[in-house]
Amino acid sequence: MKRSIFAKAFAAACLVILASCGGNNTLTVMSYNIRNAKANDGDNSWEIRKDATTEMVKTLKPDVFGVQEAYPEQVSFITDQCPDYVSYGLGRDDGIAKGEHMSIFYNKKILKMEDHGTWWLSETPDSVSFGWDARCRRTATWARLADKRNGKKFYFVNTHLDHKGVQARINGLALIVDKIAGMNPEGYPMVLMGDFNVTPEDSCLFGLNKVMLSARETAVVSDDKPSFQGFGLFDPTIIDYIYYSGFPACDSFRVVDETFAGKPYISDHYPIISTLEY
Repeated sequence: MKRSIFAKAFAAACLVILASCGGNNTLTVMSYNIRNAKANDGDNSWEIRKDATTEMVKTLKPDVFGVQEAYPEQVSFITDQCPDYVSYGLGRDDGIAKGEHMSIFYNKKILKMEDHGTWWLSETPDSVSFGWDARCRRTATWARLADKRNGKKFYFVNTHLDHKGVQARINGLALIVDKIAGMNPEGYPMVLMGDFNVTPEDSCLFGLNKVMLSARETAVVSDDKPSFQGFGLFDPTIIDYIYYSGFPACDSFRVVDETFAGKPYISDHYPIISTLEY
């Protein structure tokens, strides 16, 4: 038993080291449903687990990551506690600050943001709106980033598909795929990530699978662990994804299920992290 525990701890430590020590030709990306600060989660409330989030970021050191469900106070807490990171994101309910943010965070020492924007997943993507049968307003946040280490440029898109509306998920993801195709005439590498609220076999993903690759499915080193666990109250499942195109290879993908700051759960989702090669 002791040997097994040691082996697992050693393997986890090696993965953290690899993620944080990538060369100038690799990019470490992460998706993290942070669980919104307004939720009544008792012992798992944001105020209790927020230090675990920043410890996770400082430990894994992703070059760029996207969060889902974040309220302004959660975004500012991360940037205050992790000063290497700058964020961009709008409130989905007013296009300014109200409601959940699908924010993008990037390490300003490594990356520079050249352009950015937000789409509402609806028939009117450029204005605050509900889409199709969605229960909530849903958005996708995008940025064009340049890597200061090598001059490489890439697009990064972060989204959260609706948890109830089937047509909202299908049409919302199709809208993102169309937008991605139209926004990138230069053919820069692309990352799309987020909480899609569907399992891998769902037909919602069929169109996306034709134009982008799943990091989980193509990484040299990967795992098949679930990303959603509902603070241990629900059956765990895979609903969080990292997709990419234009990168020659994906070195690693993993679900970050270790403990941070002594908290049993960092969120009701585990972060997922991947290292891509330019």
